[in-house]
Amino acid sequence: MMTWWPIVRSAFRALNRNKMRSMLTMLGIIIGVSAVIAMVSVGQGATEMVQNQIKSIGTNIMFIWPGSLTSGGVHMGAGAQLTLTSDDAEAIVRECPAVAAASPMVRSSGQLVAGDQNWFTQIQGTSESFPLIRDWPVQDGEFFTASDVRTAARVIVLGSTVAQNLLPGLEPVGQIIRINDLPFKVVGVLVSKGQSMVGQDQDDTTIMPYTTVQKKLLGDKIPHINMIMVSAASAALASVAQNQITSLLRQRHNLRGNQPNDFMIRNMTDVAQAADQTNFIMTLLLGSIAAVSLLVGGIGIMNIMLVSVTERTREIGICMAVGARPRSIRQQFLTESVVLCLVGGLVGVVLGGSLAIVISHLLKWPTLVSPLSAVVSFVFAALVGIFFGYYPAHKAASLDPIEALRYE
Repeated sequence: MMTWWPIVRSAFRALNRNKMRSMLTMLGIIIGVSAVIAMVSVGQGATEMVQNQIKSIGTNIMFIWPGSLTSGGVHMGAGAQLTLTSDDAEAIVRECPAVAAASPMVRSSGQLVAGDQNWFTQIQGTSESFPLIRDWPVQDGEFFTASDVRTAARVIVLGSTVAQNLLPGLEPVGQIIRINDLPFKVVGVLVSKGQSMVGQDQDDTTIMPYTTVQKKLLGDKIPHINMIMVSAASAALASVAQNQITSLLRQRHNLRGNQPNDFMIRNMTDVAQAADQTNFIMTLLLGSIAAVSLLVGGIGIMNIMLVSVTERTREIGICMAVGARPRSIRQQFLTESVVLCLVGGLVGVVLGGSLAIVISHLLKWPTLVSPLSAVVSFVFAALVGIFFGYYPAHKAASLDPIEALRYE
């Protein structure tokens, strides 16, 4: 019985006799494998980009908005009814075990002035828990403290875009800026986060204690807030935290069983999971479409191997006449088919990875070449060789030695 190494060497010699035909046969496998890797890389790159953008919003984050309001038969949008207070945020942290942190949010906007420079931007009033919830650390200086929140201190933390445009060439920390003719001390600058999922510059913002925004900018003595940001203890506990918050707020707002919630909760973990599932389906679809070319390449290999069996009928008859068994003949032709697919698969993996890099540079589209996709494509190419090569190999092994020797 022949060992595998002589069979492989014999397969390479047989393929080397018709170099051009072998190369053209491998071309279908090369195109198929490279297309699968390139398409899957594009899909995985898109998934990674979406997940990173969602992660930039915060850690296991949820947003709680005031509910809608119906007046005179007209249904107002979310936030029309002021139902949330800072006490609600404190109660959520205190009474919901699945919640890691919560912060009241009060929004405003204004013209920031520093020397002869000015910049209009959004102003977010939050608590000291903001960096933890949004996973947004301070690059320079420090974030304001709980004491600053209690005393409504005139301190401010700048986004990197605001710092660069308002205080060009200066060290922002310690500078005094003015909003509505009121002085505020810059205590920190946030790390740059870049654009959000909708293309908004997240760094074009300023953060200050929500009490400061209420009392110094809005002149609002009412304790109501625009929304509450919440961070669950973990992604697995996000749904648990949402249920706990819903139950607590209904109790605090004295809502009966048949009354609708006067608040809305948006769980970004659910959004991330939905986006991940959608991108997975798209990646699978792209990979499946590309895999069609791999199957076409397999059909081409079957066709060429059948031609090879016909051309080498007399050679097969001689091998059988000198003692070669049908099993050895089958192994010989099956090995040739697998060698074609493996060599083509290896070239396809390199070409597919290179194509993904080219797509990323030319189209500015994120791609992620996964080693797993390369391995799976390579193994699949080998399986294609076995599947489409078995019939020609079986046909060769089934030839009658006497008839094969008579074949011209």
